[in-house]
Amino acid sequence: MESLPNNFPTNLTNSIVAICGAGISKASGIPTFRDPDGYWSKYDFQELASYYGFTNNPKLVWEWYAMRIEKVLSVEPNPAHFSLQSLEENGSLISVVTQNVDGLHIRAGNNRIHHIHGDILTARCLDDCGNEDISWTSPLNEVPPYCECGALLRPNVIWFGESLPPVVLDQSLHDIASAEILLVIGTSGVVHPVASFPLMAKRNGSFLIEFNIESTPLTPLMDLTFFGPVEKTLPEFIEKLSLLKS
Repeated sequence: MESLPNNFPTNLTNSIVAICGAGISKASGIPTFRDPDGYWSKYDFQELASYYGFTNNPKLVWEWYAMRIEKVLSVEPNPAHFSLQSLEENGSLISVVTQNVDGLHIRAGNNRIHHIHGDILTARCLDDCGNEDISWTSPLNEVPPYCECGALLRPNVIWFGESLPPVVLDQSLHDIASAEILLVIGTSGVVHPVASFPLMAKRNGSFLIEFNIESTPLTPLMDLTFFGPVEKTLPEFIEKLSLLKS
């Protein structure tokens, strides 16, 4: 791995935020949305990832999510996930802002996570009972699932056309504003508003580092780029940071 530039920040204590996209989970066996065999290649997202599609055919939507839940539960975090956990453990990482709904950051041991698009392993009641404490630790046996109150459950994810949770968004922006180093990992750089977060950080003086398999629309903003499988490049970089801090 190449040497760090002279303008690389020297403060490595509680100064790093990571933005993660689908590319970080690819090595765990979770396809990205834009792969030829990705989740959207065989389906119409308007039918499966929108409130309209859900109300029109909740059984179909839940069958699709049940398939994804089973996939998520069958895989494990990879070295890229664990390297971020090590950054948190040594006091360098402020938080992970993830677009992924697979929960692999949690399973890798990270605690400071902002799930900007929700969590596929959780659900909430559509009625007024207020039940949001529902999670899956095994594949779904029956779809669609129902709440204890008898109302239909919905996946606790952000569908197309829905706004991001204000609290999660505010927490993410707060952390990004305080980051001296922003790691942009495995994201396509085309899904907003997350695609605009690196620009905000850049204007705030953050040092931006991208890890991806190829160039993205965000690459011109970066101070440093590492192209290749993120499960290889990210752990190598974080190991170098650990040596700098020791």
